[in-house]
Amino acid sequence: MFVLTLTQRAADASRPDPDTDREVCRRLSALSTRAPFQPSGPGIVRGLTEDPQAAVDAAMTGLRDSTYAVGIGVGDVFLTRVDQPDGRVAVTAEGPGMGFGHDAAQHLRSTDRVAVRVSAADPGAAAQAEAVLRLVGHIVSARSAAEWRVLDLMVPGTRGQQKAVAQQLGITPQAVSKAVVRSLWNEEWQARPAAATLLRLCESAGPLEA
Repeated sequence: MFVLTLTQRAADASRPDPDTDREVCRRLSALSTRAPFQPSGPGIVRGLTEDPQAAVDAAMTGLRDSTYAVGIGVGDVFLTRVDQPDGRVAVTAEGPGMGFGHDAAQHLRSTDRVAVRVSAADPGAAAQAEAVLRLVGHIVSARSAAEWRVLDLMVPGTRGQQKAVAQQLGITPQAVSKAVVRSLWNEEWQARPAAATLLRLCESAGPLEA
């Protein structure tokens, strides 16, 4: 299981914006999760997923514009349904994955340009996954608003879409192509599966060969 904690990197850390948390939860709502992403405290959003690709996607969403620091804990998590007296249903989560998730969140270096931390039983595997996530996160966090205006309309793996995006934005296909190349959009999406593979390897008990 992958336990993700997104912590706001607001200029005034004592006054996180709840609207920012609600917006990132909306963006993450389509991902495959065991426990959906939702605020767990002021400026803190947490979710659980069994899919390493969903974990990478969530991390990149949080790292966009350096809005959040992202902690990822990897390990077994046991979910228990709790029926409350008022009819509501709650879920409790326990297990080593929750401990690693707490460790990752607590040891985030929020001063880093790309603030991401991976914690798992295999420190070597966690360090390698973290390194690749930092590289991909650097690409994501460094983009301009003008580049995101183009990229938000792009769909990975879809051919021939640049002309349609250009028409929608009222710009030339050449301008779209330049934004895609300049932002390293193709390189990002080619690297995401590698990050997911390394996160999956963090679940294994044995050390990862260097």
